[in-house]
Amino acid sequence: MDPLSTLWETFFDADAMREALPEMLTVGLPNTLILAVSAALLGSVLGLLLAVAGISRSRWLRWPARIYTDVFRGLPAAATILLIGVGLAPLGMRVWGPDPYPLGILALSLIAAAYIGEIFRSGIQSVEAAQVEGARALGFSWADTMRLVIVPQGIRRVLPAWVNQLIALIKDSSLVYFLGLVASQRELFRIGQDYAATTGNESALLLAGLCYLALTVPLTHVVNWIDRRLRNGRPVAAPDDERDEPLLPTPTQGDRR
Repeated sequence: MDPLSTLWETFFDADAMREALPEMLTVGLPNTLILAVSAALLGSVLGLLLAVAGISRSRWLRWPARIYTDVFRGLPAAATILLIGVGLAPLGMRVWGPDPYPLGILALSLIAAAYIGEIFRSGIQSVEAAQVEGARALGFSWADTMRLVIVPQGIRRVLPAWVNQLIALIKDSSLVYFLGLVASQRELFRIGQDYAATTGNESALLLAGLCYLALTVPLTHVVNWIDRRLRNGRPVAAPDDERDEPLLPTPTQGDRR
């Protein structure tokens, strides 16, 4: 067989894809979304705390935040997932039993917090210092200034970067299979891998990749749309009275006379 035929039969077998598709849609897709969205929400909360601590004047808050960020951004995601999933497994056994799913979400959240914290910190620091001075002049405390004035503006400015991190989490969720999830907890990549091992054909893995594309490509366009809206703002519509007013002809030189 020539290489192209081998490639086609190995990765583009329609029957193998059709066999794996129902389980990917009913089991893999929901689990992937649960892992990514849960980690994004928890990571955003932790990341916001890291961002505020990272710009604090207290070194007892600033230095631990910087060390945490450096460590979890420097470690490979697979190493962090194994460290949390295997290292905390005895604690998980006592709290919720042999289910590794919560530890997978925790590991992804800790990874996401390091990146999201830096995203939020850059957004908060991009807010002009004059706004802090104005809020303090109005009688706001430092905590109220951060909570009501600075943090909302900083988060709004970095929404595209936050959505990009969600895209990264969707792809990183495939690494949770290292923890040995049960059949009902498998995400897209694990289901594709199981079908490939069972059938000896890699088409199910390609189908899993296509499912990841179906999730991430629309999010990429959402990022671009949000970025355009934040940079350009909403289009200003003309008032109703101006839209309804008929256009008058421009007077000629003879009319002026």
